[in-house]
Amino acid sequence: MKFSQRYQTCWHDTDAHRRVRPSQLLVYMQEASNRHVASTGMSLDELRDQKHLAFILSKIQLAIYRPLLAYEDIEVQTWTCPGRGFSSLRSFRVLRGKEVIAEANTTWALIGTEDKAFHKMEETGYVFEDEAPIPLDVPARIRIPAEAELTEQGHRPIVYSDLDYNMHMNNTRYPDMLCDYMPLEEVDRICGISLSYLHEAAYGDTVTILRAKQDGNLYFRTVNKSGVICLEAIIQTK
Repeated sequence: MKFSQRYQTCWHDTDAHRRVRPSQLLVYMQEASNRHVASTGMSLDELRDQKHLAFILSKIQLAIYRPLLAYEDIEVQTWTCPGRGFSSLRSFRVLRGKEVIAEANTTWALIGTEDKAFHKMEETGYVFEDEAPIPLDVPARIRIPAEAELTEQGHRPIVYSDLDYNMHMNNTRYPDMLCDYMPLEEVDRICGISLSYLHEAAYGDTVTILRAKQDGNLYFRTVNKSGVICLEAIIQTK
């Protein structure tokens, strides 16, 4: 069953082209899912504080069809999908009137904040009416071609403005970080983003940004100071 939340976009959500940034689209989506969860009677903060459980995003497919500008009224729909094992699935749709602006599928893991183990969705006590995920033309799995030559683009420290309650970079910050290492004209043409979160980028660490371009796609990998891969991503441009 779909849950709906309405927002008005803000001027500070937009970029140099006066378009709402991809990262901000994720913020709208995840704010809607937070409110969906809270509508059941237990917020995510209460889930963490009372049951010592937290949802961690592992994958996202984001398709962007049309630009959003400042001060536009939008509706964000979200719903849960049938899960697989320890994975919880959730879809999103952003509408401006009847226009579909963006859609996304996400995969989450439920982690114990004390035992650091995977837990089943049933342990939360949440009950949702699942619907089917959205078929998207954005890769669900990240496969960086062997012939794609990843080259170092820079080093990015993880700082206060990146953090969430888990003391690592919030997942909504990643598209902004990747766009920082793209030419502006390519950022303006983004139509799809696929992110695979492999390891947390923790406060005080520094990640190396690696990038390759092939067949119209941009491939990214971030690696922390210990040599552990934190993120792999594909960004599609028109």
